[in-house]
Amino acid sequence: MNVSVEYLGEKKFKANTIKSSYILDCKEITPVEYFATGIIGCTGIDLVMMAENDGYVVSNYKVSAEVERTTSVPMKFSSMHIIYDFEGSFDSVKAKRYILASLESYCTTVNSIRDSVKINYSIIHNGQTIANKVSIASGGGTELEDGFGGACCS
Repeated sequence: MNVSVEYLGEKKFKANTIKSSYILDCKEITPVEYFATGIIGCTGIDLVMMAENDGYVVSNYKVSAEVERTTSVPMKFSSMHIIYDFEGSFDSVKAKRYILASLESYCTTVNSIRDSVKINYSIIHNGQTIANKVSIASGGGTELEDGFGGACCS
């Protein structure tokens, strides 16, 4: 992967990738906010792609995050609570599996920060909370929720 950023003046930058380019306007959105949205965008895309690969449609989907940062420079992320809220005709066990597959294996951005940031998640599937502030296996988490109440890992 090759990326670049060119300064345009007035706190604006042109970000370039192999496929496209876009403007970073730091007066509107800071690079830290882009970073956080990139993290939840990555894991959000995973859910949609896995469901589609299984023949399902995800609708009314929103993924958000509550991020806490340290108070001293460089003000790193200390914790992130990712909240998934979506509808789909698949059951809640499959919904949890999609999310965990992303968080524990597939999402590059989450897996790039998980060793230094405490990450937990909540899932609202078809209007019902099926997971609430569950920690991932690493990143300060101690519990691995496999969707079977721990049956496969006991």
